[in-house]
Amino acid sequence: MKYYYTYILRSEVDQSYYKGSTEDYLKRLDQHNQGLSNYTSRKIPWKLIYVEQFELRKDAMRREKSLKRISGERLQAIIASSKNLLIQSD
Repeated sequence: MKYYYTYILRSEVDQSYYKGSTEDYLKRLDQHNQGLSNYTSRKIPWKLIYVEQFELRKDAMRREKSLKRISGERLQAIIASSKNLLIQSD
């Protein structure tokens, strides 16, 4: 089965966040860190801090859109939540 992912990156430069969705979050992280995305190229390096999995692309994109409206303590709670695949794999 093919999965889709919503992810959050944190810039090592200024601790800002980038939220996106993709089919391959590790490949996408590499693209961001190689400067292949105009929006994120000025804040390299990026660290992957959140990954959430979906069966449908539209659900991953909907989650990305909702995350872009969230900041502060609420975003920190989401990053620390059990939905984060990176926490589940620890």
